[in-house]
This record gives sequence, C-alpha cells and structure tokens, in this order.
Amino acid sequence: MTQTFRFATLQLKRRLPPSVVSTAEAALFEASFDSSKISFPPEAVIKPRKEADIGVVLALANRHRVPVTVRGRGTTLMGSAAPVRGGWVIDMLALNRIAIDAQAGMAHVQCGAKVGDLQRAAEAEGWFYPPDPSSKEYCTIGGNIACNAGGMHGGKYGVTRDFVLALRGFLASGDYVEWGTATKKFSAGFNLRDLWIGSEGMLGVVTGAVLKLIPLPPARWTLLTSFRDETAALRSALELFRRRVQPAICEFLDRESVVCAERAARTTVFPGQAGRPLILIELAGGAAEVREQKALVLGWAKEHATAFRAARNRTEAEALWAVRRKCSGAMFELGDSKLNEDIVVPMRSYLKFIRFLAALKRRSGLPIPTFGHIADGNLHVNIMYHRANPGEMRAAEAAVNELMRTVVDLGGAISGEHGIGLAKSPFLRVQHRAAQVKAMRAVKDALDPRGILNPGKMFEPVRIWKYPKLAIHLPWDHK
Repeated sequence: MTQTFRFATLQLKRRLPPSVVSTAEAALFEASFDSSKISFPPEAVIKPRKEADIGVVLALANRHRVPVTVRGRGTTLMGSAAPVRGGWVIDMLALNRIAIDAQAGMAHVQCGAKVGDLQRAAEAEGWFYPPDPSSKEYCTIGGNIACNAGGMHGGKYGVTRDFVLALRGFLASGDYVEWGTATKKFSAGFNLRDLWIGSEGMLGVVTGAVLKLIPLPPARWTLLTSFRDETAALRSALELFRRRVQPAICEFLDRESVVCAERAARTTVFPGQAGRPLILIELAGGAAEVREQKALVLGWAKEHATAFRAARNRTEAEALWAVRRKCSGAMFELGDSKLNEDIVVPMRSYLKFIRFLAALKRRSGLPIPTFGHIADGNLHVNIMYHRANPGEMRAAEAAVNELMRTVVDLGGAISGEHGIGLAKSPFLRVQHRAAQVKAMRAVKDALDPRGILNPGKMFEPVRIWKYPKLAIHLPWDHK
C-alpha cells in the first residue's frame, strides 16, 4: 500500500463506521477477482450500509486519486470487476432493496439486488422482467446495468437498456445525480442515463434504478428440434424468422455442445440422433398469440427438423431445457480453460459465420463448441484449451484474434452482453474507429477527470491470459 493510499484509507475509516471499511486479508482476497479468476489485491473493501456512504468514499478517492472498482457478485467473465490498479473496492451487495409499483408496472431497485429476486418479486404482482443472464440467481442489477446484460429473452424483449427508465448514483467527485425519473417519458436534457448503461462503472457509480416491467405472459410453449448439421439448423431458423415467428427464446447448440451435454447426462436427446445440433424454442404471450404461433412452428418443424419434441407442461419443458443448461459446464471435458466470447452476428451472416467457425476449428486444432441466442445473433463461442500446453494457448490466442476480426468484418459486434473489461480490451479498436475511441475517452475524461473509476479497463489493451488464473471454484461457474 502506498503512503497516499494508506493516508486516504485512514481518513476513510474515520469517516465511516468500522463495519463498513475492511483491510482484513480475507476480505481483500475475496474482492481481488471476478469470474475471470485473475487476482489484483485492493487496499481496502468498502461495504456501504446506505447509498450516501458511496458519496463519502468517492469524494475522498477523488481527492487522493485512489482507484475505485465497484462490484456486485463478480460474475463478469471479462475482468470488469477485478481491481487491476488496486485501490478501493466498493461491494454493493448490502444495497439490495426491491419495491414493485404494481399500478405503474415499474420496479424501484437498488444496485445490489439479484436479478432472480427481482423477477420473482415482479411475478408475484403479475409483472415480468425479461432480461435473464444465465447467472441470474447470483448476478446483480448493478452489474447488469454496468455491462448492459441480456440473456435468452433478448430477441423478443430486448436487453437491460430497454428496461431502464431512470438511474441514480454518484459521479467520480462524490456528487449525487439522477438520470431520468419514474415516468415512461422523459425528454429534459442530454440522455446521460444511457451513457452510464454499459459503461462498466467507468463513468459513475449506479446505486439504484427504476426499471420498466411488462405484463407476465399467461401462456408458454416449448419445442426442442434436431437438425442434420449446423448449416441446416441455421438455414431453418432463418426460414422460421421469415414466417414472422417471434419466439420469446430461440437457442442454438452446435454438435460439440450437444455431445458434451449428452455425455454429461449419459443419454441422447433424440434416440438414434446423438450429437446433432439443436434449436430450442419457447413461445410466450397471450393464449391466442401462442396458439397461432405454435401452429406455425410445428409446421416449420415438420418441414425442416430431423426430430422434434414438444412439452405438454412446465415439467416437460424443464426436461427439454436440461441439455441447454448442461452444455456450458460439460465443455470442460474438452479442455481445462476456455475463452468464452459472446459475439454478435447479423442474421444475414449466419451461414458465412458457421462456415468460418468450421474452418477455424480445423486451422486451430482446438474444440470450439458454440451455442447461443439466434433470435438476436448473440452466440457464445467457447475456445477450449489446456493452460499447461503452450501450443494450445498460442492457438487459442490466435483463434480469438481471428474470431473478433471476422465478426466485425461480417457486420457484427465483439460483445453482446459481457462488455469489454480487461479480456476484450485488445479488440476495442477492432470494433471502433480511432475517432470513436477518442470520443469515448473524451466522455470518460469529462465525467472522471482524475481517472479513478475502474481504471485500466477497456481502453488499455491487456493480454489477459498472460496472468495466472486462480484455482478456485465459484458457485455460478459453468451455468
């Protein structure tokens, strides 16, 4: 700890109760890493008991130029919540209040509230909050806002940004601000609310939000389909979308993903069709809407799928979901490490992309199981390798570079819901022109002139795999 940081931390301890600020070794270790599992120890961990505490922390940090990293559960895979420059970590988990306004269809939520808890609170009042990352039972609303998280419902309902009506929090200076209000219309000044969404805690600290809810869909229906190969699956999906079917969820699993899931479950999804790519569809909405779309989907499945199975109730639907839930964790039979890249590909490029992916597997010699949300093109490309094998590590690094450049060439995005953080910092300039990066840096400098908020991320290319990873299991791993 530098002399300046030590002095600032002593001041902080005088300003806040002893239970709020910790420099204990165990607390520092727990706050030193996120799901990237790369450790950067901070000098202190702050667990605010009220939102005003954060203003105190930031005012002192800004005065003494102490780096500040904000975290919830640390489920981010990109190193976004790892305190790479040390300093102070603000742990937001105690700020977790949820209040549902059932009349207006809004949720008033603090940033440390878990997404799953919000969804259950909304459903109890007949409302629905659609964004649903796979870590929803662990991840927080603040973290979802920080990286503009999505999930499987994105194709029909949108992502976190589409549900944020207002934000409140603190600037780097410690000044309290509110962006928007609890109304469905707001056009009074610059839209700084949307600048904060997806900014990974680099422009301010979100403490609470007003979120839009939609009526809870009264009807659901689930169908699992199998195809000859990946090209047939994606070509068939495009035909489904051309028929104006808008599934609430439409998930694609390639052959490698299915093989891993089937081995983990010690069964085959469709007898006699082991290891074939799958598309899992869920319709949701009013009873008449679901009934009409169900007829279209069944007709499509009979024309294009090699096999299909519909759920007659929610219990059977959960059984159909098992293969999707198992595939990510089951991939570790192919390697002890993976680069999980949440790229986005426009629909017009699906077939070009799947051909590129097949060629990339051949060139790299690595397994690259791929699954994801084909209703919005957000695919999770998992480059598997063994960390003890230098050749495989070099091949993985080369593969991810080629992947990112190809995705951008196809008109896509290097990240759909994970953000940039540390892991994707080498590729920001692949996605964005120099003028665009310069404009983003200008915004950062204007709102955080001393550069204290989550420094060392996004703009500074880092080869994250050069850092040794921790041998630690987190409860949300492989979900």
